[in-house]
Parts: sequence; structure tokens; C-alpha cells
Amino acid sequence: MKRIKFILPLIAGFMLFSCSDYLDINKSPNNADGNSVTPDLSLAAAQSDSYRNLTRRMNEYGNVFMNNWGANVNSFTGGYAEEFGIFVSNNFYDDIWDGVYRGTGLYTKIINHPAQGYDNHKAIAKICKAFYFQYLVDLYGDVPYFEAHQGVNNATPKYDDDQAIYRDLVKQIDDAIQTIQNPVAGTRAVGTEDCILRGDMDGWVRFANTLKLRILLRQSELTDQDTLDYLALEFQKLEGALFVEADVLINPGYSSGSDSRQNPWMNLMVELKKNSSNQFVYRNAFNFRRASAHIAGQLNATQDGRRSRIFAPVTGSDITGVIQGDQSALNQGGTAPLAISSLGPGLVKDNSQDGYMMLRAESLLLQAEAVHKGFLTGNAQTLFNQAITASFTTFGATGSGAYITNVNTIVGKGYGAPGATLDEQLEAIFYQKDVALNGINGAEIFIEYTRARKNGNPLIDENIPMPLNSTTPTDKKPRRLMYPISEYASNSANVPVQTISDAYNTAPFWFK
Repeated sequence: MKRIKFILPLIAGFMLFSCSDYLDINKSPNNADGNSVTPDLSLAAAQSDSYRNLTRRMNEYGNVFMNNWGANVNSFTGGYAEEFGIFVSNNFYDDIWDGVYRGTGLYTKIINHPAQGYDNHKAIAKICKAFYFQYLVDLYGDVPYFEAHQGVNNATPKYDDDQAIYRDLVKQIDDAIQTIQNPVAGTRAVGTEDCILRGDMDGWVRFANTLKLRILLRQSELTDQDTLDYLALEFQKLEGALFVEADVLINPGYSSGSDSRQNPWMNLMVELKKNSSNQFVYRNAFNFRRASAHIAGQLNATQDGRRSRIFAPVTGSDITGVIQGDQSALNQGGTAPLAISSLGPGLVKDNSQDGYMMLRAESLLLQAEAVHKGFLTGNAQTLFNQAITASFTTFGATGSGAYITNVNTIVGKGYGAPGATLDEQLEAIFYQKDVALNGINGAEIFIEYTRARKNGNPLIDENIPMPLNSTTPTDKKPRRLMYPISEYASNSANVPVQTISDAYNTAPFWFK
């Protein structure tokens, strides 16, 4: 894989034990003795660096491909040309690969650190590494894993089978949980150097269980006997487990003090300082992104109270979207509305706002799916309704009760819709996940959409339209990203050969 210098451990060596101090330090290109930087000093750097990829490029990729975001064609030209044309290549979102591998490498350094007494720090690193490696598999399939992150000792790691990686991720999560629940004498407590759960180890167990649930459900459409036996065993272990019950946040001390201290999502959207009227000064990234006509129609049709928090209404409470690939009606012959809804106050709040690692709503929808499929016991309808309530809370929206009553009459959007088939109930879970993670974790919802397209079941494929004038080898969206050019340059002996067609016709193992 691309050779990356691990520069954050040096800066971490000068830190105190708080997350916020991490943001005060400038990155240095110099090398440092990694063994002198103990896990408590490098955890904040690893968590913050890896989250940046999740909230920016991965979020953008998924929300555009889910047809949640359109472009402000009245003020910009040429934006999202690759996305709306669906011109997939080795350069297309290649920074996701580079960024996520860098982040997982930082966790590997913590896990392999020789210092004693940092078992809980290493357990957290294992959970976080599994969190991000799942996305590497979901987006690329086979990737370097077992030989990854060895630096000069192995600069050309082999590619591993994606299903084998998935199974090892579950093993690493189980190992982390065992470490946390069976502490040995001398284990150091985790404190504020943990930017996510602030040393709440019970919270880390919940997060680990929920991540494991997500990993298992991703492959739950497979029907081969080996997978069926494996899932039955692993789900049995999760029966009675505790899952995420509150939004899992990350905040190492975000503020408007400097670009490096600002929440990375907000740093993309707004200037550090507000204007004289105490209002945000928006950057081009904010001014360019607009609601798509597709998602606007979905949210308006159900009178979803979250719509005015995810996007800003032009007038009244409904939002106005633009068709992906459309042009301005002003001078380009298109049909785009003159005013299009921007990202809303539930997403763009403050320079210091928390980031989201995992939502309570997602946790509840995962549990609802597991119950729906018979993997866990419980009440899928109750979990579904609770997920909607939790999502309303996350966005700061009101009216969840009325919405739940209404949406549960709509097939494909409400779990309890009269006459809904099992597949349509599952479609409702997928739909609510799309809304709950809209603008927060685009990669997750597009990966779930890809999983839901397996064999056209549930039948949600036609509900998300292709951009205007887009063409692909299959007339559908890709199932995966292509390996970046950096891999062919630095690891050519191992990286699989791909064609553009492969992005549409091959997929991670869980799609097969």
C-alpha cells in the first residue's frame, strides 16, 4: 500500500493527557522513537485523525451516491461532474484509501506497543481499528490486512480475502471485550485522552457489541451453510448483550481557535470567525452542497420533522431540492429551482460541535433488523419506533410522535405499515437509516444500500434515481471503489488488477 510516514506519534509525545491538547500541536515531518510515545499519548491523535476521513470524504461520497445531496447549479458550474456522470476510476475518491489506512496504522501502533499496563487503551484501539477496517472491506473488498502497517519491514503487504478479514475483525472485537471485562492488575485507567467515550469502558463494550452486530448483519444475506453456521454462533453470543444506547460522540476539544482545532466537518463548511452579526461565514463547500430533489420529495411527502434540520427550507417547512445532473434555469437551459435548500441547522451548528461515531438510532435499527430476521429476540416495531425518536433527538427536531404514527401507515417507510411484506418491512428499516445518517455518515448508508441491492431484494434499487444523463456499464451505481493509483505505484506485485467494469460487476463477499 502507499507508504505513509507516521507523524502523529511524535506530536503526541509532547502532549499531556487531554484530547484538547492534541489539537494544539502542529504536525511534524520528523521521525520519533515510537516506543517512547505510550498508548495514552497517541490515542487522541489516532481517534481524531481517523474520524476526519469519516466525516468528510466518506460522508460526501455516500450522500452524493445515495442521491441525498445535489449541487447549487445556480452559483457553481462543473461541480460533481465525476459523481453525477458516475465516472469511476483509480483516482475517484482515492483519498479515502490513503486516509483510512493512515488512521488504522495509528491504531496498529497502539496495539503493538510494548509498554505494559495499557490493556484498556489497546482494547479501544482494537475496536476503533475494526470500525475502520470494516469500511475498507466494504468499499474495496480484498485489502492488505494481516501484513499491513509493518513499515519498512514489509512495504508491500499482500492482499487478504475480505471474508477472512471480516471474521478476524469479529475476533479482535471479542478479544477487546474480554480485555475490558477481565482487567489484570496494574492496568492503567483510561481518561480524557479518549476523545470518544472519555474512558467509559462499559460504553466501549456497548460500542464493540454494536459494531459486531453491524459486521454480522452486513453478511446476513449470504446463504451458504458455512456462513449460516457462523452467523448462528456469533448471534447467539450477542443474545442479551448491551448495545449503544446514546449517540457515540467524538470531541477532542473542537473550537474556533484555529483550522486544526475546528470540528473537521465544520472546518469544511464555515470560516473560523462569524461576521459582525454573529452569523456563520460559509465556505464554498457549504454553498455548493444542496438538497437533492429525490430526498426532498421523500422527506416532504412524509412530513418528516427532521427535514428542516437536515436541510434549510426555502420557505415554510418543506425543503426544495435539485435533480442531480440538472442545470440552472437562469442561463443554462436547466430546470433547477432558483432557490435550493442548503444543509440545515441540525448538521451545521457550531465550530466546536461534537462529531458522530455511531448514533443511537443506528444501533436501534440494527437491533430491529436482527430481531426482524430472527437473529435476536425482541420487538422489532418497538426498536424501529425508538430509533426514529432517537434520530429526531439527534437532529434537534420535534414531532416524532406524530411522524411515527403517520409513517407506520406507509409501506417501505414504516415498519408497521398494514399489509407490508417482510421485505417491505426491511426496506423501511433501510429507509429510516438513510434519513437518520443523512449528512452524518454517508458511507454507511450507501454501503447498506449496496447490501440491500443484493439480488434486488429488498426492492429499493429503483427508488433512488440515477443522475441525469449518467451512464454506467450496468445502468446502476457501482458496488465498490477501485484501488487507487498509489497502490499500483507502490504495491504493484500484490494489488489486484481491475477494470472500470469491475467496480460495477464485482463486490465485497457479502454481496455474492
